[in-house]
Amino acid sequence: MENTIKNTSPQKAMATAELLPYFALTATVVFWGASFPASRVAVQLLHPQAVMFCRMVIACLIMAPFMHRLKPATLDRRDLKQIIPMVLFQPCLYFLLESNALKLTTSSQAGVISASVPVLVALGAWVFFSEKINGKIILGLTTSVAGVTVLTLCGNSGLSGEDPILGNSMEFAAMVCAAGNMLLVKGLSRKYSPWTLTAMQFATGLVFFSPGIRHIIDTPQVMCRPDLIGALILLGVFASVGAFGLYNWSISRMPATRASVFINLVPAVAVFLGWTLLGETLGPGQIAGALIVGAGVCISQKA
Repeated sequence: MENTIKNTSPQKAMATAELLPYFALTATVVFWGASFPASRVAVQLLHPQAVMFCRMVIACLIMAPFMHRLKPATLDRRDLKQIIPMVLFQPCLYFLLESNALKLTTSSQAGVISASVPVLVALGAWVFFSEKINGKIILGLTTSVAGVTVLTLCGNSGLSGEDPILGNSMEFAAMVCAAGNMLLVKGLSRKYSPWTLTAMQFATGLVFFSPGIRHIIDTPQVMCRPDLIGALILLGVFASVGAFGLYNWSISRMPATRASVFINLVPAVAVFLGWTLLGETLGPGQIAGALIVGAGVCISQKA
């Protein structure tokens, strides 16, 4: 009996360790999904660049007490060729391109284009990390992309894009930046802690979005509003430190292809939270799209 207990305990511990990245990815999806309604509240009161700056400030303040642990023991200068584009891709260029793209194209078209991230990551992981792309992953990717397409096209954007071609091109460029960031994090996590890489992203974002200070100076009275403070805390603590940190940690412990498929769940969570928190519409088509996305994610993962 004792031998049986000794044998099963390590197996249970191993099974739990294998499931932890999935729990982390689930939390990441929820946090990033919640960032959409929080961002909508924030940008109605404050300039988007100022919102991003506040988001980076809060994230840096959260991580500041742990900097002595996050600081790498040694930094190989040769790795700067990967670290610099990693921190520029996301959050800097990604948020800059996407925020401007949404001014030129419709949210529905942007939502469909956003589903390309897992596909780009899968191709990149196959080329650079020799990750295998089997039938389940292809079917899961295809299903999740189809679900995002249904989900976004069934939504009522109510607006027409000013320049859809330029806007869609910028949105796709933002997705390329997101995919590039994920692949670079995957490669660098072999030498550096995922949380160290996350801290590097926020420090760079703080400098990149620092021009947003002038918008805060122009409207200082807005910063005292409770709804804005709550939205900024959610964006800085959960959607930034929590989501980026957990995702970087997860992708360092599982194939990038399988981890990236979870990203397509973000629009589904965003639509659901927008319905529950902001009173937005949730139609049968959107529910069906969300279920299709979930099915695609399940298919892409091994038993």
